[in-house]
Amino acid sequence: MRPVSEIFSMINQPAKVVITMHQKPDGDAMGSALALFSFLKKNGHEVTVVSPTNWAGWLTWMPGCDGVLNFEKHQERALAVLKEARFLFCLDFNIFHRTKNMAPVLAGLNCTKILIDHHEQPDTPSFDFGISDITKSSTCEMVYDFIVQSGNDHLIDVGIAECLYSGVVTDTGSFRFSSTHASVHLMVARLMETGLNHTQVHSNLFDNFLENRLRFIGHMLSNRLEFFYEYNTALIAISKQDLLKYELRTGDTEGLVNYPLSIKGIKLVGLVIDRDEERKWSFRSKGDFDCNSFARKYFNGGGHYNAAGGNTKEGLQETAKYFEEVVKENKNLLV
Repeated sequence: MRPVSEIFSMINQPAKVVITMHQKPDGDAMGSALALFSFLKKNGHEVTVVSPTNWAGWLTWMPGCDGVLNFEKHQERALAVLKEARFLFCLDFNIFHRTKNMAPVLAGLNCTKILIDHHEQPDTPSFDFGISDITKSSTCEMVYDFIVQSGNDHLIDVGIAECLYSGVVTDTGSFRFSSTHASVHLMVARLMETGLNHTQVHSNLFDNFLENRLRFIGHMLSNRLEFFYEYNTALIAISKQDLLKYELRTGDTEGLVNYPLSIKGIKLVGLVIDRDEERKWSFRSKGDFDCNSFARKYFNGGGHYNAAGGNTKEGLQETAKYFEEVVKENKNLLV
């Protein structure tokens, strides 16, 4: 994989471009994709954003989101634009299987593939150009760097700023995570110069849910949260019945894994959700416990040092029991 800076001269001429991200895109994935979309459109490119799956309703306010193609829903149209693409930008994921059913399609494309991502252990042979930087707060920060380093800082308008800010504020936990370096605040200061209304963006992201989600959170905290204080660990196990009872939608479980971290002494949190085809895991930690290695070793996943995900095929009770067993195995790292 060659340096992403080498692509700058290649994108001076208008071309057909596709931007994609990981399945079930979050604020950083959608924000970085739509910011890059608007930037490349300003440079005269014909650009399409293709999401591998649907996305949370609280992301639909973002400028350009109404034009994003859902691969699962509009597969024929998505395949057509993918096959015609000269450039494929892959944002906020580092290996094709993170795009679910799109993975074999992306791997087989005969176009220039560019990676912009901040997760550990990227599959660099799959990309022609790119940058992978785990020290960055978010892919949105990296897209901002891409725009600035290409000499096009002047093209950042309020719409691009809204998308970039969304990814940064969500991936840094509203600027509280350790990845919030000085560069993040300098970036936000520059975005504010465009007229960015950060209060409104925050409201769009965090004050945009229905009553049922709040009641579900109460149910979860009262009935689905378990503590293993001897290992400084917490577990939340959400059944399919819970999802159906509270009529949860895509994105409604976002951020729930962080709640137990507010408890004094808790160092690791696991959240497992019973999905149709698998059990989806999210992990968060404080301090020096490596979620990425933990997820890779035990749960077919990966991610960041203090935030990662994974999956298992076993049933909900079985996988929850397995979590407790491997936590015991890592007791020396947690106490």
